[in-house]
Amino acid sequence: MGLFSFLKNAGSKLFKKKEAPKTEAPSAAPVEMTKEQLLEAEIRRLGIPVSNLSVELCEQVIVHGSTDTNSDREKIILALGNVEGIGCVDDRIDVTNPEPEAVFYTVQKGDSLSLISKAHYGDPMKYQSIFDANRPMLEHPDKIYPGQVLRIPAL
Repeated sequence: MGLFSFLKNAGSKLFKKKEAPKTEAPSAAPVEMTKEQLLEAEIRRLGIPVSNLSVELCEQVIVHGSTDTNSDREKIILALGNVEGIGCVDDRIDVTNPEPEAVFYTVQKGDSLSLISKAHYGDPMKYQSIFDANRPMLEHPDKIYPGQVLRIPAL
């Protein structure tokens, strides 16, 4: 648990999509989702297992919940922090089966997963470990951007 900083001007455009997802209220017109609901929906969309998920958004995102592994906890932190406009995530997620935590790395201009892998593991061919550690947030190994924060797992 703790506080994680992110670049506010980098990340997915979750809050600036042309058409915000709407929820259907019984016997009423569709209602636009709040930013908190959009963040919770993003975690559900990614399929990261967590129970009792609660997201609060003030000057920072405050996330509560319980998950089985540090890997899932870290993915939730990154999924929330890698949204444009989010500068800080206050992690209050309980982990039932903790394992060693990964290192977080902020992507720099010119980086690739193989360059990051070479810097952290000494072998550029181990980039797949970094890619796998950041799924489902990463859809392809070549789709990373400066300012994005990635998990670098211990091998």
